[in-house]
Amino acid sequence: MVVRAAVLPSVGSPLEITGIHLPEPGPGEVRVRLAAAGVCHSDLSLSDGTMRVPVPAVLGHEGAGTVVSVGEGVTHVVPGDGVVLNWAPSCGSCHHCRIGEVWLCADALTGIGRPHAVTEDGRELHPGLNVAAFAEETVVPARCVLPVPDGVPLIDAALLGCAVLTGYGAVHHSARVRRGESVVVFGVGGVGLAALQAARIAGAGPIVAVDVSAEKEALAKAAGATDFVVASDTTAREVRKLTAGRGADVAVECVGRAVTIRTAWDSTRRGGRTTVVGIGGKDQQVTFNALEIFHWGRTLSGCVYGNCDPARDLPVLAEHVRAGRLDLNALVTHRIDLDGIPEAFATMLAGKGGRALVVF
Repeated sequence: MVVRAAVLPSVGSPLEITGIHLPEPGPGEVRVRLAAAGVCHSDLSLSDGTMRVPVPAVLGHEGAGTVVSVGEGVTHVVPGDGVVLNWAPSCGSCHHCRIGEVWLCADALTGIGRPHAVTEDGRELHPGLNVAAFAEETVVPARCVLPVPDGVPLIDAALLGCAVLTGYGAVHHSARVRRGESVVVFGVGGVGLAALQAARIAGAGPIVAVDVSAEKEALAKAAGATDFVVASDTTAREVRKLTAGRGADVAVECVGRAVTIRTAWDSTRRGGRTTVVGIGGKDQQVTFNALEIFHWGRTLSGCVYGNCDPARDLPVLAEHVRAGRLDLNALVTHRIDLDGIPEAFATMLAGKGGRALVVF
């Protein structure tokens, strides 16, 4: 069956909206008709080579849709079910899964190496991050789908698959923000906005948002920021002024650049915690001297997928959505159709930020 998809022909090439031949699901597989997919900065990192994946590929890793058909042996979903795509499924048997760190599963991304579909001229296609959500339909391993929680609209549920899990988890699981702690979030994109909402849910305060664009202030404050700082050479000093002169208890970096990671570290108090969520390139070198590491007693940690277990955390997020504490619509700056994906990528490449949701 031919469906339309956004194909990355090679690293650094523009996305092509074209028809692809998608097979029927085999044993242990599920076919999903997409309702929506988020355009995440990680997709840009795949397209420009910051993160290496086999190409040509169908990108898109944050999505939700309806089960069309299932292969032999699939029992946890049936045709007609609404599902959230899980781009990093845990195998359940590797060392990390056995000790409960499912977000670090050694086999989570093995699916990117398998041919997923073929182009109309016969080239094999790979699923960019397992699930190939930039398409009208996709076929994925059964462990890549989770039932949409009750009370969450199917289109909105797409955002739960990456941005919300990552931002929420960075605050609650990685940084472990406590009530009354001060938090600064660097980067007011989809993940940053989710992190701001998570900090508000945690009872943090003050909550400072930092971004290069002054236009993001209204978005940040609607998500829960009490203060907004336009990024500059004096950002760390401004954050300290807003946090009783000490610096923030917690910094969450959602950009992935050496300068913002270093500034996030500098913005925290003595003994503060910095969680790095943004995905940077190998050329982004962050330096510290040995004395400051000892003197400041700060903690710097990476954060993969919000240190989340989607099966455990999706119901928790759904409860926040139903209670009105978590606003998924606040994460989206504009909605597009499949043909609008190349333009959305161009906007991100130009550094204009924004967060697009593809609605099929």
